[in-house]
Amino acid sequence: MCLTCGCGNDDDVRVLTLDAHDHQHHDHQHHDHKHDHHDHRHSSSGAVQRPTPSTENLIIGEAILAKNDHLAQHNRDWFAERGVTAFNLMSSPGSGKTSLLERTIAELDNAYPVCVIEGDQETTFDAERIRRAGARAVQVNTGAGCHLDARMVETAVAALDPEPGSWLFIENVGNLVCPALFDVGEHAKVVIISVTEGQDKPLKYPHMFSAADLVIVNKSDLLPYVDFDLKTFAGYAQSLNRRAEIMPLSVKSGDGLDAWYAWLHNAAVPVR
Repeated sequence: MCLTCGCGNDDDVRVLTLDAHDHQHHDHQHHDHKHDHHDHRHSSSGAVQRPTPSTENLIIGEAILAKNDHLAQHNRDWFAERGVTAFNLMSSPGSGKTSLLERTIAELDNAYPVCVIEGDQETTFDAERIRRAGARAVQVNTGAGCHLDARMVETAVAALDPEPGSWLFIENVGNLVCPALFDVGEHAKVVIISVTEGQDKPLKYPHMFSAADLVIVNKSDLLPYVDFDLKTFAGYAQSLNRRAEIMPLSVKSGDGLDAWYAWLHNAAVPVR
């Protein structure tokens, strides 16, 4: 369960591997842990008494994150042994993550083996889009969950089995809060925002932008039509995180994509 927002549990998670014809899938569910989300006590009058928040919540939260970090390091070691570069793509819904991946896959034109883990609460729509673009993909449906964690990525990677030298894109669930808190073993975190979302997002969601290695500002072709100032946005983002590069681009027009491809090449882990 996510201690940040109380969402989801392991039983909600389904890892879906599409077959060659995109008509069937194998459904892998986590059954490691059972959680009771109805721990409500009743008073003598019959009224529901909800548990009182206490330091116990903090301790449980720290334990969950510590376990996740341990599994994330296992993922990171596995990637390093095989020269797999894992990019964790995070954003709010509608920023253009899947569209960016579709165009990236098409324009890389098999220069590198590419595979994708798609995270959504439901449907296999995005995994099917990635398959049509020419890359292997596994869909992780999180049910009520609002992020991918290291265990989900471990299970999805086992289904994908990326070959040495692959680029693995992890398209996280659309959410600017919880994904920033869960290390999944990625080599780099990429935050994507569109100009239609507003230039104040770094100040509203500081944990996300503080965690970023790269911040992509998508839909730059719409800048003449929206109230979004790139300089102001960059100032907000870099006040939180000076190491993050700010990269405006447009998936639709192609402007700025060369810089994105160059960044990927520079970030790629050398194959041993």
